[in-house]
Amino acid sequence: MPGPPRKLVVPQGRQGPGPLPSEALARIDLALLRRAGGVLPGDHLSAGAGAGTELARLRPYEPGDDVRQLDPSASARTGIPHVRLQVPERAVTTWLVLDVSPSMAFGTRTRLKSDIVEGVAGALGRLAVRRGGRVAVVTAGEDSPRMLRPRGGRGALAGLSRLVNEGVMPDGATGGPLADALTRVARLATSRGIVVVVSDFRGEDDWGPLLRRLAARHTVVAVEVTDPREAELPDTGHLHLVDPETGELVEIDTSAPRLRARFAAVEQQRRERVAAALRRAPATHVVLSTGGDWLRELGKALR
Repeated sequence: MPGPPRKLVVPQGRQGPGPLPSEALARIDLALLRRAGGVLPGDHLSAGAGAGTELARLRPYEPGDDVRQLDPSASARTGIPHVRLQVPERAVTTWLVLDVSPSMAFGTRTRLKSDIVEGVAGALGRLAVRRGGRVAVVTAGEDSPRMLRPRGGRGALAGLSRLVNEGVMPDGATGGPLADALTRVARLATSRGIVVVVSDFRGEDDWGPLLRRLAARHTVVAVEVTDPREAELPDTGHLHLVDPETGELVEIDTSAPRLRARFAAVEQQRRERVAAALRRAPATHVVLSTGGDWLRELGKALR
């Protein structure tokens, strides 16, 4: 039987995402809206009719109807009073899928990968509620995935901040795969919105079909978080390395050119598979590095 859920840990060397200037967020806001085809509160229609601003249809006037909804043109044309039926506007929901697997605690440059996850979540969460929209969160990579249901306003941002500050899974812990989190979002996100997946996309690669399913209804943005050391090994002699996802200890001789070349080739092939799967979805693919200005790169990638 499965044991109790593993507790999250705050990674050593955590730096945080850094400042989030308002002007930078404004540029990302406009870029994301263009990617989403101008999605704003009111751009989508709800299933029922009610008080709103979007025209649904005309029908003859019935006793009890609001006389302010009388349509003069249709009434004059038909000789029968007609009223306009309208449908309510609905705020757009942004779904954040955040990877908290052990590999997100890795980082050899300015920040850890989990720092960038925290920053992207904070930035896009603020933008999500800016126009009266809502934000929801589903975690991936932990024993008992957490979820914040769609909410708006300061309460949503406070809950998001608490969630990302709890940390990531410890080394060697095996949690639910990314595919499980995407399945959950696909089941719950019934209205068209924006889905942002923030992950390093390492480990299982069975998330492609689920991402395509989500992209059929929603605007999907996939933020791949990387570290330069994952792409190549330094020539530093014998090393003892621990795979954070499995806890496996590996001893290697990094002075061997053939080993370093093979390592780089395998990693390049993995990233090409990830990029190809995201193109097939299709999803907007954003690559952010722990060694760069992630906020600037996010804005450039979404332009």
